[in-house]
Formats: sequence, C-alpha cells, structure tokens
Amino acid sequence: MNLDLATLKNDEEVVAIMTMSERQIEALGFTEHSKRHSSIVSKWSGEILSSLGKQQDRVRLAEIAGYLHDIGNCVNRTDHAQSGALLAYQILTRLGLNYESAAEVMMAIGNHDEQYGLPVSDISAALILADKADVHKSRVKKNITNVSLANIHDRVNLAAERSYLTVEREKSTITLHIEINTEICSVMDYFEIYFNRMQLCRRAASFLECRFSLLINGTQLL
Repeated sequence: MNLDLATLKNDEEVVAIMTMSERQIEALGFTEHSKRHSSIVSKWSGEILSSLGKQQDRVRLAEIAGYLHDIGNCVNRTDHAQSGALLAYQILTRLGLNYESAAEVMMAIGNHDEQYGLPVSDISAALILADKADVHKSRVKKNITNVSLANIHDRVNLAAERSYLTVEREKSTITLHIEINTEICSVMDYFEIYFNRMQLCRRAASFLECRFSLLINGTQLL
C-alpha cells in the first residue's frame, strides 16, 4: 500500500472530477454528493473494517473507495458506479497504487449502487453500508419552501436529523441509527424510498459475518 488519502484528496485530477460530479448532480436536482458526502463515506468505510479487526491495508483501501465512489457522476448519473470504477482505477494506478489494490477499489465502487451492486469483498461491503447510512437534511440543496409539496426522497432527507453507524464486533452486529423528524415524514416514507438499500445493507453486513440492524428514533425495525 503506497498511497495515502491526503495525496488522493489533493490530486488535481481528483479535485476537478469531483467538482464536475457535484456540478452535474446539482443540475439534475439530486441530493448532495460532494466532498462532504465522500469524506463521510470514506471515514465510515474505514471505521467499519477497523472495528471488525481488518488489516490496515484493507482499511485504507476502503477509505479510498469511499472517497472516490461517486466520481462517475461526472459522466452521467446513470451507471455512475461502473463509470466511476473505471475512472478510479486509472487515477489510482497513475498515483502509484499497485494493480491488485486498484482493482479491489474498482470492484468495490462498481458494486456500491443498489440497482446492480452486491457485496463481493470486505471493502465493497463496508462501502455499501457507509454510503447508504449517510441520510441527512443538509444533503437537500433545493430551496424548498413547502415541505409537504417536496418529493418523497427530499422529504426523507429533510426529516433526517442525524444518522450514524455502530459496529459491535463481539455481537457481530452493525447498526444504522437514524433520527427522523416525523412531522416532516413518516417511518413508512423512509422504507418506501430505502427498502432496497436496506436489503443491500443486510447483504453487506452478512458478507462481513454480521447482522444488520436498523434503529429509527430508538426503535428497532430490522
């Protein structure tokens, strides 16, 4: 392992691509996918594997995959996981990461989206969990004056006051905690939008030999 996260974040090509990715996402009206989201997913991906006792090289690769996972949005939102995976491989090998490690990151990024993705490695499983856990009102960039008229996806994010993951290694459990303002959206609204994502999280946790648990406002739902 010969690439640190700081070098990656400050690379001119990475900065340019991530800036363009966010520009396209904003133009399409999607929730925030900027450096904030990438940094959180990077941090959580690494923390999941670290908490499960994985080697530092695996932790670092998960952090790298987490930071780069959405760069495919600079090409198109459709199939962004696959285009982003190919972009990431080219960037990482240029920066000196060995081919096998770069391919590990490519595979993880290519499998992070719920439409086609599946946990196929510990890195991809951690990335899936970290990415799907980031639900927060700050991710809604639209100027919404009447929440009741907002689409359900925006309402769910606007209602999310806090979300975070905990890993209990001794209990083999990974838990997603979400605090929702139920005056903005109901718990059922959340499930309508995120059911497929939660199913993918269950598969990811299972790949890591853990059980996935979901707590919304302190109530266990999965």
